[in-house]
Amino acid sequence: MERSGETAINIPESNSAKHKSVPLASATTKAVPLPLPQPAWKRGVSIFDFILRVCALVAALAATAIMGTTDQTLPFFTQFFQFQASYDDLPTFTFFVVANAIASGYLLLSMPFSIVAIVRPHAAGVKLLLLILDAVLMAFTTAAAAAAAAIVYLAHNGNSNTNWFAICQQFNDFCQRVSGAVVASFIAAVIFICLVVLSAVALRRH
Repeated sequence: MERSGETAINIPESNSAKHKSVPLASATTKAVPLPLPQPAWKRGVSIFDFILRVCALVAALAATAIMGTTDQTLPFFTQFFQFQASYDDLPTFTFFVVANAIASGYLLLSMPFSIVAIVRPHAAGVKLLLLILDAVLMAFTTAAAAAAAAIVYLAHNGNSNTNWFAICQQFNDFCQRVSGAVVASFIAAVIFICLVVLSAVALRRH
């Protein structure tokens, strides 16, 4: 029984109420980190390392060849003596030749590893191996060059306390060649130092 004056109003449900929002779980995806590009400076350091190895190889080979072929015979001699100077007369110069020959062989064999470091700048194992071997050869080459430099100094200036006479006044060509060999060996030693520092910096920022 309806009362007089009262009317019923029907409010239709809105579409938003009928259709509830459904979370789109499938629409969200996790961001996968992409591999970072190879830094250009690491490849540049590896290329510079290879160039330094070529320069050190040239210097070590020059030191070995010059010292190993140093021999001078004076034009005058007596009945019992012939005045001759050769690198193998002194064990220090023999050690010098052997040390620089070993350094040359190592530098030649290390070049393929240096090329691998250029192709793969993030290869830390190769750089660590080269760093250790470079440090060993640096000490070896420096010791040989320093010992030979001491003998060259005595050959030029002599030592009156030990009755060591300066022979470079007579064996001028001999002294010039051994001095050049010592300079080339020191150049190789300095390049080895640069290689060690370069490898250490590259590994530090790896």
